[in-house]
Amino acid sequence: MRFVHISVIVAFVAVILIFALQNHESVTMSFLGFRISAPLAVVALVLYLLGMATGGSVWALMRWAWQGRRETSG
Repeated sequence: MRFVHISVIVAFVAVILIFALQNHESVTMSFLGFRISAPLAVVALVLYLLGMATGGSVWALMRWAWQGRRETSG
């Protein structure tokens, strides 16, 4: 099972590296008047990290609210 886990991680990293190497063109993103120009791989990485941070925060908030509700009703 450990071999399968490591194989999946290696394949995932390989796909990310191939994506980064093939998408080095600069793209321009605009949001609420802000403009940023960066390589596509960098923009994708930043958006992924922001999604991880916000998704984890929302999940923690929902779990905290659910546990608080269970303690008051029990």
